[in-house]
Amino acid sequence: MLSSLKNIFKIADLRNKVLFTIFIIAVYQLGANLPVPGIDFSALRQVETAGQSAGVLGFLNLFSGGALTRFAIFGLGIMPYITSSIIIQLLTTVVPKFEEWRDQGAVGEKKLTQTTRYLTVILAMLQGTGLAFVFHNGGAGLLPNGKALDLIPNFTVPRVLFIVLTFTAGTAMVMWLGELITQRGIGQGMSIIIFANVVAGIPTGGHAILAQAGRFKFAIIVILALGILVAIVFVEQGQRRIPVTFAKRVVGRKMYGGESTHIPLKVNQAGVIPIIFASSILYFPVLLTNIIPWQAFRNFVNNHLVSATSFYYILSYGVLIVMFTFFYVQVAFDPYQQADIIRKQSGFIPGIRPGASTERYLARILNRITLFGSLFLAVVALAPAVLLALWNVTGYPFAGTTLLIAVGVALETMKQVDSQLSLRNYEGFLR
Repeated sequence: MLSSLKNIFKIADLRNKVLFTIFIIAVYQLGANLPVPGIDFSALRQVETAGQSAGVLGFLNLFSGGALTRFAIFGLGIMPYITSSIIIQLLTTVVPKFEEWRDQGAVGEKKLTQTTRYLTVILAMLQGTGLAFVFHNGGAGLLPNGKALDLIPNFTVPRVLFIVLTFTAGTAMVMWLGELITQRGIGQGMSIIIFANVVAGIPTGGHAILAQAGRFKFAIIVILALGILVAIVFVEQGQRRIPVTFAKRVVGRKMYGGESTHIPLKVNQAGVIPIIFASSILYFPVLLTNIIPWQAFRNFVNNHLVSATSFYYILSYGVLIVMFTFFYVQVAFDPYQQADIIRKQSGFIPGIRPGASTERYLARILNRITLFGSLFLAVVALAPAVLLALWNVTGYPFAGTTLLIAVGVALETMKQVDSQLSLRNYEGFLR
């Protein structure tokens, strides 16, 4: 490992990319620690403490690296861009124009990217406005134990507009920083920013668990986390390779085709997207408590869906993760489209007839893999939370999600570095 790191810094181009990525992360951390003007700082400290244990608030805070509870310039973090990307990806299956752009290659991809940017800005404005009203009205159920805090005591239209514009500008800058990393740094920019956010929260989360649970229980949680880490690496690397053979054909005096390849189906095809979906759905009942006047509904949500260590929260969370994994995989990998592409390229899966038979075969294999992948995601996301719930520990219940994101991004980045080193005849990280 040390020799591989030394090889990275031997290559000027690769060294510059790594240093540029670190510089961008440092810029992001600066913006994540600068609060917007017009905030009650005494109330802000209480919100920051509450964000370590609250279910919905804690999860949103996880993806912003703590910037949300600091009400920082980058308080919305990368979540508006993630939400926008998911919406556009889903719309490509139902909107003919988006589907046409998707099939146009690089030109269409550029149009989809631009649409994603516009939608990100719109979502940032809506979320910024929502946060301003939520934290002026005492937290609107986001804070545990019914705690109510007013972060914006001088609630005037110009001040709210200024706060919303600051949040929106911060989101646009985060999106720009992520694209800079993709273009001039190492790895996928948005993933690197998420990686930096979740890793930055690990020391604080570990300290919170140690303070509440004690050394013995903390050691057990660390051992469980190491086991989950090994399992994540094993599953993230796992894939089912479906062989595809292309028939030979003669064009003029040349013969084309005849080669064999494979379709790699990853066990965890959906990544961390189902976890984000599930958390967003569990956020809706919390918001509805401010609209629905039914006291029994408000009590149920505040008692069972606000804390991430509640039994109802854990059960609902697990079921939603499994459901959304199947939903997202079916959108991302369409067996009918893949079968049609193979048929048009004069290819076939050995032993399977082209067309409908290939589609059914791919769908059957995909469902089997997705079932295991969805259960794996649910176990990884919930195992630490279940253990913490049994011990009545409310500090940092997102250890599984944090490990899943951190390991997934780290593996993808290492593959990119490995390919760069291999091009220059150096040994890479992955052997």
